[in-house]
Amino acid sequence: MNAILGFGFVTLGLAASVLGAAGGAYALRTGQLHLLKTVRQWALLVLVAAVGAFAIMEIALFQRDYTVAYVSRVGSDTTPPLFNFASLWSSLEGSILLWVLILACYLTAMVVKFRSRTGDPLLGWAIVVMLAVSAFFFALMVGPANPFLTTEVPIGFEGPGPNPLLQNHILMAFHPPMLYLGYVGFTVPFAFAIAALITGRVGEGWLVETRRWTVAAWGFLTAGIILGAWWSYEVLGWGGYWAWDPVENASLLPWITGTAYLHSVMVQERRGMLRVWNLSLLCATFCLTILGTFLTRSGVVESVHAFSDGPVGPWLLAFFAVSAGASVVLIGWRGDRLRSPGAIDAPLSREAAFLANNLAFAALAFVILLGTVFPLVVEAYNGSRLTIGRPYFDSLGRPIGLVLLFLMAIAPVLPWRKASTELLSQRLFWPAVAGVASMAVALLIGGRGVYPMLTFGLGGFAAGAAIRQVVLATRRQGLRGLVGRTNGGMIVHLGVVALAVGLAASESYKSDRTVQLAVGETATIEDHRFTYLEPGLDVDERQLRVYALIEIDGGDVYAPAATSFRQAGVRPVPTPSVRSGFTEDIYLVLDEVPDADDDAIRLRVIIRPMVAWMWAGGALMAFGTFLALFPGGRRRGTEPVSAPIGYTPDRPEPTSPVDGPPEATEPPVEVAGGVDLDERDPIPTTTNARTGA
Repeated sequence: MNAILGFGFVTLGLAASVLGAAGGAYALRTGQLHLLKTVRQWALLVLVAAVGAFAIMEIALFQRDYTVAYVSRVGSDTTPPLFNFASLWSSLEGSILLWVLILACYLTAMVVKFRSRTGDPLLGWAIVVMLAVSAFFFALMVGPANPFLTTEVPIGFEGPGPNPLLQNHILMAFHPPMLYLGYVGFTVPFAFAIAALITGRVGEGWLVETRRWTVAAWGFLTAGIILGAWWSYEVLGWGGYWAWDPVENASLLPWITGTAYLHSVMVQERRGMLRVWNLSLLCATFCLTILGTFLTRSGVVESVHAFSDGPVGPWLLAFFAVSAGASVVLIGWRGDRLRSPGAIDAPLSREAAFLANNLAFAALAFVILLGTVFPLVVEAYNGSRLTIGRPYFDSLGRPIGLVLLFLMAIAPVLPWRKASTELLSQRLFWPAVAGVASMAVALLIGGRGVYPMLTFGLGGFAAGAAIRQVVLATRRQGLRGLVGRTNGGMIVHLGVVALAVGLAASESYKSDRTVQLAVGETATIEDHRFTYLEPGLDVDERQLRVYALIEIDGGDVYAPAATSFRQAGVRPVPTPSVRSGFTEDIYLVLDEVPDADDDAIRLRVIIRPMVAWMWAGGALMAFGTFLALFPGGRRRGTEPVSAPIGYTPDRPEPTSPVDGPPEATEPPVEVAGGVDLDERDPIPTTTNARTGA
């Protein structure tokens, strides 16, 4: 019954997506814009179908309905409720079901948000694009990735449960959904970008309307990546958090292009520049999410994060090719309209710094994409297995990362158009002092090495620039001055600095030792004493856990373990134990699973400085993103783009509020407490966005 109902909802979702997209395209092509109201109803039906299919699968999992083939692969009588719920996205078909649910929620939110503009062609085409993407993923579930196939169930079957690595930590319940909220969220600005290209309305207005959607998607993706690194650190037992795994890279690539877009879009809003660049970044971000989905779900890469070989690979690759090809064709078609009306006046200006920032992000994305995809191309061409490892990514990525830290310090203090050296020296004085002080402190406490020391210095430099902005904001408006894109962005910058410093310290100064200890024996590593107190064994119907009690420095006791899940029938998985602190983490893992009659263990001890700074940096980035979602102070007398001067709804061919007026004045800029950082700049701030004059 569950299989029939679930497949019925999936079929309904496919039909609603196809009919809605086709009906919307017909209405827009024929000019019968009143028909677009029905498209909104199709979109709501897509949500009903997605929620219904998701709910039926969860019901099947909790009922242990093993006649549903997917439940028979990932369900188990002994799986706890939280992991039972999360097992829906622990394998291929269920992960696509979660993807469709999130996409349907974004689609519905977009329709509800812009419900008063149903007859707007730009919005209409955006909904059509969203429905077309929805149709593709529903088609996957109707065809090669059907989650509601049925199977014969032998008597006494109890189910294997999800992959042991995916039921060994609570982060499994939060990391994938957060990642998908970011992945899928970029579909909204992508849909508006395609709609702007189709309608030819490539002005700056639609950027303003989709700004918060993009920021929210970026924030979710950031949180998903940080939680994934934390999960890897806490579960996999290797003492690290990032291995340049192909699937890790696949999640990082859209984050890089999305970050570049969030910076460069401010140049377009302010000066009308970088239109082609911004549209390309948005389209690339969406296409890279599809490429990442292909890498994760096709089986072409071997990774602890990837699903096994599945039939959806060719479908996803074809969809990626269509999306990328259509984006390139449309951008080329609208080339004349995408010409920038302004130009960079001086190399010492905020727009020049943002352009350099974008070039650095593009270089980083290219390095990672090449290192991820090139081995696959070589294998497809001649069957040879080629491995590109950490040295490649580190040697090329570190210099780019240092350049980005430097630009993070420079860009916030630069004015638009042109900066004098005197003004720049005034604004950079205290950030420079912070950078020098950071390096001095690092040297005093024993820091060595070119890369980490440069990271500490440039991190202090960038943090000083961000703190300067925050101080200006709070001085004028108190804590309310922290709200808004500019000041929320500075909080994000502080989070990035904390993460970069933690990354540099934990990688450069880590200690990794393996010792053999008998009961009662003590080993000393890096001035820490580790005493093996006794072994232990926990057994229940779900798992068998072998652990060792380790006392650190005569104080707290920790219990690294190896856990075997009875239903899974695979080798034990490590369960590390970590003593976390502000200055360092002590990471304990059993290097070998001890036998019952052994009185000695092999204990691996990894000491990593400042790992906690990375998690704190991720939290700061999430908090800054939240602040950036709310409107900050604006200059008085500036007309918002969403209500352009001269817009009259009764014109024969009205200019939509989503598009902006033909000659709209420069869009408003988020400011610190009512005054932009350029508060003393002699340059007028009411520049025409199209002429640059």
